[in-house]
Amino acid sequence: MFHPGSRYADAGTYQVTRPGGAVVTATRLPLPPTAPAVLGWQRRADGERLDLLAAHFLGDPTASWAFGFANASMVLDALAARPLVAVPRAV
Repeated sequence: MFHPGSRYADAGTYQVTRPGGAVVTATRLPLPPTAPAVLGWQRRADGERLDLLAAHFLGDPTASWAFGFANASMVLDALAARPLVAVPRAV
């Protein structure tokens, strides 16, 4: 259902029955089971995009979600306010 490199690839699904009887399938939140290993810290320049950092450090621009896990943030835009971000070791 999801691209193999997606953070949702192994997240699993569950079903919910709505009040009208419709059954909806949802994807579980892809939370890491433990704190991810951190390669180091990167000082972000204004406007520096996480997809570019992911391409540089992880070799995959679509793995920017790993920066959210490494920085305990589900909202990647929140990392823009941080002067330093943790760089994940691998995805």
